[in-house]
Amino acid sequence: MVKQKRAARTRHTLLQAAATQFSYNGYTGTSLTKISKTAGLSLGAVTFHFPTKAALAEAVQNEGHTHIKTALQQLETPTKTPIQHLTELTLELARLIKQEHTVRALLRLQREHPTNTPWTQTWQPTANKLLHHAYNNGDLHPYAHPDTMTSLITHLITATETLHHTTTTTNPHKNTTNPLTPIWQLLITATTTTNPTDGTTA
Repeated sequence: MVKQKRAARTRHTLLQAAATQFSYNGYTGTSLTKISKTAGLSLGAVTFHFPTKAALAEAVQNEGHTHIKTALQQLETPTKTPIQHLTELTLELARLIKQEHTVRALLRLQREHPTNTPWTQTWQPTANKLLHHAYNNGDLHPYAHPDTMTSLITHLITATETLHHTTTTTNPHKNTTNPLTPIWQLLITATTTTNPTDGTTA
């Protein structure tokens, strides 16, 4: 039992170290040696858990997917309007990009090496469904078609990751606020027919 706990802690430490390296340096710029130094573990400890860099990159991406799925599942409550739920979903994605190394690593690794299961599939279907509900309920203006809105949200989320990467690369100690919040407030005010906070008619 003690060995299992120690192994789980070591694996977690390696995943976090690898996520940090992948998010900043990409796949090509990351090595198992760099990861071992970041984790404070021997190279042998790294290869014991993850024999190759590819295996470690896959594990990091799976961890990123899990973070996103878990966070979004916690937002699901029957009392929210579709717009309220969508707002929380979008801002939570931006928070994860800012705070979770595994999520940022997932985005960068998939940007460098696209896969058959893009990370957007973790949340896009939910966002599109909420938008269709809002549209059918008359909560969105006729020009704010759900598919167009889904595409726009995807671009905003992608831009959030790019901005965070650029900012932290040039000034790693800068504590930025969520850049998506004011943009989202502007977007949702311009496209909804109801008050996004309480669902009443605007």
